[in-house]
Amino acid sequence: MPEEAADHAARVARLQAQLVQAPEVRLAKRTSNLFRDRVKVRRPRLDVRDLDHVLAVDADAGYVDAEGMVPYDALTDACLVRGVMPAVVPELKSITLGGALAGVGIEATSFRHGLVHETVLEFDVLVGTGEVITAHPDGAHADLFYGFPNSYGTLGYALRVRARTIPVQPFVAVEHRRFNEAARFFEALAAACAGDADFVDAVVFDAGTLVLNVARFVAQAPYASDYTFERMYWRSLLERELDYLTVRDYIWRWDTDWFWCSKNVGAQHPLLRRLFGRARLNSRTYTKLMRLNSQLRLTPLLDRLRGWHRESVIQDVDIPLPRAPEFLDWYLREIGILPLWLCPIGATACADRFPLFPRQRALYVNFGFWDVKRTRQAYPPGHFNRAIERKVMELGGIKSLYSDSYFSRVEFDAAYGGAAYAALKARYDPQQRFADLYAKCVLRH
Repeated sequence: MPEEAADHAARVARLQAQLVQAPEVRLAKRTSNLFRDRVKVRRPRLDVRDLDHVLAVDADAGYVDAEGMVPYDALTDACLVRGVMPAVVPELKSITLGGALAGVGIEATSFRHGLVHETVLEFDVLVGTGEVITAHPDGAHADLFYGFPNSYGTLGYALRVRARTIPVQPFVAVEHRRFNEAARFFEALAAACAGDADFVDAVVFDAGTLVLNVARFVAQAPYASDYTFERMYWRSLLERELDYLTVRDYIWRWDTDWFWCSKNVGAQHPLLRRLFGRARLNSRTYTKLMRLNSQLRLTPLLDRLRGWHRESVIQDVDIPLPRAPEFLDWYLREIGILPLWLCPIGATACADRFPLFPRQRALYVNFGFWDVKRTRQAYPPGHFNRAIERKVMELGGIKSLYSDSYFSRVEFDAAYGGAAYAALKARYDPQQRFADLYAKCVLRH
């Protein structure tokens, strides 16, 4: 609509004016889903907080247009009222559309639609030169279209993103298929991805308890389970073989308990859960508490008093399906943080075209694990994370960069398209107004 377009243009112009006045910048925003501490530096900030509007939903054409800071809960609500959802909705409500594009976004539709950036049709970027560029998969800025994912805001800021949508029905029926052998489990996962499911993901509770979740849209349901307060979705995987949720509750099934990580703030204790209340059982609350703990260093102090050495191990890694059983066996033996989330990523037609997050046009399995590894023995900083990085590279996989990384510069450039990144940086941010990718993701600058 003309009024919405004019308001969007005014917000973009204000941001351009801020960039022109600053030789180096960082972003000022309300939320972040990066799980690493950064070195505190004094640097002007681009205030992108008001770029949080849904601009248009065209259900017939199959796309949504929205600004970069739109959180996925608002984006998804705007789509659901029109009978569609974004083709891939990352698992936490607070993740933003621009963040999922500049980073990596995944969920249970990824076996069919790939990662979030593989569902994007075009986007506008404010680059380091001060220009606003519209990036398409072909044309003059195709290099930026394919090079922007996994750049983490170091090539520019996504102002507007057009992403594909898919039709929905009111409910989702979820089958929880339980396995006690990894080989049979991975065979079943591959078969589910080749079938007619709408959603596929899985949870490993231990070496003999692997649950494959296969879900489909349905028009009607005999009931709709509620996992937004006293009951926990992740526990239902071992309690029910078949379940039904509303489509919105299914999309956000993991957000209420941050998968299962709400235990770290006591939110799984029945009394504390009631004190939190339904409105505060969500990823936004837990993120705030995590940031506060990071500042006060409370849990590290308690661990030291108890004689524990600790290392935060918060990672998502993508492994080619044929090597996934080998990774799982190694992980259970060497890391052992459980439960473990698995999410397949399909072989889309464009999967191999993104130089900063390179993968083959093949089926991968994402392994997500997020906790603290505690040992009585002291290890060098990053010992377990570094072991994970080495194993992932050995198996031909790739690791997301939203949390701690320990790659050398040579390793990083080899794994994440260093030559392509240098060319993009020279073209779109020649004055180095935005941070360097290695400095931001590994050196924490």
